Amino acid sequence: MPIQYTAPSTHMLAALKQDLGLTGKQMADLFWLAGDHQWRKYTGGANPRELSPHMAFVAAAKLVLPPGEFARVIAKMAEFGAYVQEVDGEPQP
Repeated sequence: MPIQYTAPSTHMLAALKQDLGLTGKQMADLFWLAGDHQWRKYTGGANPRELSPHMAFVAAAKLVLPPGEFARVIAKMAEFGAYVQEVDGEPQP
């Protein structure tokens, strides 16, 4: 199924961060980025990166699904060989 996607602007991402009251590290965790230095690549600089629909989907799922439902998605991924595990003691919901 092809999609049309419009990435959020840097201002929209900054507003989301503020609305959630999260740190850059927490936003990176939400979007499955390596760290706050990666988060900043999407929210600043002369040529900020465009957020992929996949990253946006993961963050939205983590924000709206109860932890057990998100765990079901992770379990389904594992059924076809895509494994996600905790890193640095930060649990995935």
